[in-house]
Amino acid sequence: MNAQAVIFEGPKSIKLSKLEVNEMVPGDLEIDVVYTGISTGTERLLWEGSMPNFPGMGYPLVPGYEAVGQITKNHSTQDLKEGDYVFVPGAYSFKNVRNLFGGSGSRLVVPAERVIAVSDAHAKSATLLALAATAYHSVSKGGALNTAEPPDLIIGHGIMGRLLARMTVAAGMPAPTVWEINPARMGGAKEFGYNVIDPTQDTRKDYKAIYDVSGDSSLLNKLIAHLVPGGEVVLAGFYTKDLSFNFAAAFMKEPQIRVAAQWKRCDLDAVSLLLNTGRLSLEGLITDTSSPAQAQEAYEAAFCDPHCLKMILDWRN
Repeated sequence: MNAQAVIFEGPKSIKLSKLEVNEMVPGDLEIDVVYTGISTGTERLLWEGSMPNFPGMGYPLVPGYEAVGQITKNHSTQDLKEGDYVFVPGAYSFKNVRNLFGGSGSRLVVPAERVIAVSDAHAKSATLLALAATAYHSVSKGGALNTAEPPDLIIGHGIMGRLLARMTVAAGMPAPTVWEINPARMGGAKEFGYNVIDPTQDTRKDYKAIYDVSGDSSLLNKLIAHLVPGGEVVLAGFYTKDLSFNFAAAFMKEPQIRVAAQWKRCDLDAVSLLLNTGRLSLEGLITDTSSPAQAQEAYEAAFCDPHCLKMILDWRN
């Protein structure tokens, strides 16, 4: 069996190509993909060629860990039917390439325990579940939302910053402030109950928990300066450069610095419940849709156009 897939041949070199798909084994699902999202975090690093080296890294590779599709075959004991929509957080479906993260293809073969069932109504927005789970994990640390200090300041109003702010409000916690320096990304906050400001306008020095999703490794000293003594900085972005801070200034504030790692299955289940019960809105976060045939242009727009919050590839045609 073959399928079309997006292939990174190397940094900034993308094509759509036909690849052989792994044979199904007991426990697998075959899925016809409907939508895949383009990640402006890890996938951007793969596109730029700046992804730190770790097991599985290399080209050519199939990216993608934000796929939604319909089940066409079920060789598992899971209570799933043909035609059901599921979210697939990455796959290892394709032969003769690296599957990192392997979800950007027209057809996938995946173990049934990896997927999350989603409703027809949420099929497109469900491509955001992995990002929402990442935001959830940064606060919950793999537990409940009340296991850590919720953000009262979020750095960056891109897709991750918006998800983190919306989730904080949806959980009934006090609305955070969000810093953003790009005028094109200042909007879209008040209707969800929080405010976005330029950091130069912020004179507060009493934030208890600052969550940085910007990925800017140069900000740590500035963030520590805005903390209450004993406050926490949560590094929830992805950083390609070493982070450092001024010890004397930090000594006066006695901050805690925490790294938020990869989401876990419990985080994915939690945000799926928030979405299905209507507590978490993903409205307005997907701003652009493209055909896989224009993958090169779509990835460039996703990474370089500040007006593009989230780019989706539509595989239906």
